[in-house]
Amino acid sequence: MEVQNVTKVTEFLFTGLEANHTHVLFLFILFLMVYLITIIGNSGMVALVCYTPHLQTPMYCFLGCLSMVDLCYSSVIAPKMLADLGSRDKSISFIGCALQFFFFAALAVTEALLLSCMSYDRYVAICRPLHYSSIMTKNKCLWLILMSFSIGFSQSSVQTKCIFSLEFCRRNQIDHFYCDVPPLLKISCSETFHCNMVTVFFICSFGVGSMVNILVSYTLIVSSVLQIKSSSGRGRAFSTCSSHLTCVCIFYWTVFFIYLRSSFDRRDKVASVFYTMVIPMLNPLIYSLRNQEVKKAFEEMLNKKIN
Repeated sequence: MEVQNVTKVTEFLFTGLEANHTHVLFLFILFLMVYLITIIGNSGMVALVCYTPHLQTPMYCFLGCLSMVDLCYSSVIAPKMLADLGSRDKSISFIGCALQFFFFAALAVTEALLLSCMSYDRYVAICRPLHYSSIMTKNKCLWLILMSFSIGFSQSSVQTKCIFSLEFCRRNQIDHFYCDVPPLLKISCSETFHCNMVTVFFICSFGVGSMVNILVSYTLIVSSVLQIKSSSGRGRAFSTCSSHLTCVCIFYWTVFFIYLRSSFDRRDKVASVFYTMVIPMLNPLIYSLRNQEVKKAFEEMLNKKIN
């Protein structure tokens, strides 16, 4: 293969989180608990959406897919990071690094696009409620989900080919705990301008693009809600959007902090931990705690199990 011909590196070494030896056990237990909560929370959300009839609507189909994406992209990073915390050998093969980056980049963009689809769904539900069922049909919902996954994995293929076609000569130590664009470009002995531009293009196209769609949707939603005369009506309308808006703010803040800065430092590692570990855990918690329908469905499922 061409990649094997142009690179002299067969494996990479992670510097990891650079934790003090006395803190390793604490961090391992902490991140293990976070990952277990992520698995339980997101798996539970997917099961809840699949097996609760009144949750099988476009909004909750998007939420179920979002939970599945969160579960997968956290699993791409967390197990390796946990293993490295208790090991001196923090190596990963060249192919393993490429696969890790491919799935992480694909699922991250898919999540951004799903969040954008969810904002469109909320716009239709609040601004055009009488036409909701005719606009957000099952076929349209499925098409939006498939489009999100297709775009996510397609752009990741381009980015992965670009980055792992670079030459990595003697330097193989990645100053991070997983394979990501900034630290990989930093150790390449090739010209990286092209790959930098490819990364910026995809972030601007799908990151900024989806965020603009979200901002436009919520601008129209706020304008529509403010026209509702009763305060209780406005409260109900805003409550249907609050969970989604919270997840959007957390997600985009960390993404732009990491990828739209000129340098990579320890602050980016902290943000990356938040991005790869904490956000996938928070999303199902935010929706389950702030959404009355999800709480009701969860209580009904528990009652069925008990009875």
